[in-house]
Amino acid sequence: MTPPAPDSSSAAALPRVLVLVAHPQMEQSRANRKLMRAAQALPGVEVRDLYALYPDYLIDIEAEQAALARATLVVWQHPIHWYSMPPLMKLWVDEVLGFGWAYGPGGSALRGKDLWLVASTGGPEDSYRPQSYNRYFFDAFLPPYEQTAALCGMRFLPPLLLHGAHRVGKEETIAHAKTYAERLSSYPRWPELDSVPDCVACEVPITARPPEPTETAEAALPSEAAL
Repeated sequence: MTPPAPDSSSAAALPRVLVLVAHPQMEQSRANRKLMRAAQALPGVEVRDLYALYPDYLIDIEAEQAALARATLVVWQHPIHWYSMPPLMKLWVDEVLGFGWAYGPGGSALRGKDLWLVASTGGPEDSYRPQSYNRYFFDAFLPPYEQTAALCGMRFLPPLLLHGAHRVGKEETIAHAKTYAERLSSYPRWPELDSVPDCVACEVPITARPPEPTETAEAALPSEAAL
């Protein structure tokens, strides 16, 4: 007996998860490598290892935007470098989340999606205290992530953090990867999502960017300025 064909409409309704991994030295990472492998083993989860894809830092913007368009949940998985993201992840944000596509007039491609930060730190959790060398609780370094999500019309979800990744033992690393996989598999059935507010409206006017120069205007510019 021939089994019934899968319901394409039901499959299309399932949330799509996109995991963007950015680790400059993945071969030396125990924690992030295990997290990435856990995500790769899950059905319905697309994993893009940015440093493997773009060792020359020449990002395929169209390919990245197409991957984002397919996703319901976008995950940024990376180690924290100087209280922020690694350089290729920052370049990805600069180039892929373009004005008129991700934000600004006509920039609604990501609106209604969720953004989840999954990060590791070198310092232990107690180093992120006013009395310790990082001076602030870790939440103090999250506003740039939160505002990036808000500007794109995305909801910023509570991050999943692994502190002191250099010293974490094998069992703790395995347990953390298991939690990560369970969360990815169970999205969007997370109890705390009911209490996560929708993102604020950040309407960017067209005047936030200078108009594109016309060919006539470009021709009138001095050669140095045209460069």
